[in-house]
Amino acid sequence: MIHVSDDVFEEMVEESVAAIPERFARHLSNVAFMVADEPTREQLGVHGMLHGRGTLLGLYEGIPLPRRNDGYNGVMPDVITVFKGPHELFAEDLEGLRQGVNETVWHEVAHYFGLDHGQIGALER
Repeated sequence: MIHVSDDVFEEMVEESVAAIPERFARHLSNVAFMVADEPTREQLGVHGMLHGRGTLLGLYEGIPLPRRNDGYNGVMPDVITVFKGPHELFAEDLEGLRQGVNETVWHEVAHYFGLDHGQIGALER
């Protein structure tokens, strides 16, 4: 377990977002990246994690890119949230924390592009 300041963690998230290759980054539209200490009870409940079944490191909330159509306009931005507490709990050192944040940002961006957990897992293997 490691603990860093909020500023350091936010900087790690910003670096991860900045490292998204241009071929993907240019398609990111109407999406905001946020940092929170922990997921809310509601966020855990929606994803079936209220009873200790898994840990939520990040969360994509919005309308995935493939589901957007001509009527998609004037809507609130999608949100990708990276949760600081769970990342700190699992990281053994600063580099491990940075790697975990990078992986979470990529994972949530994959959801933005419409990939489900099975497809993401296959790509990661």
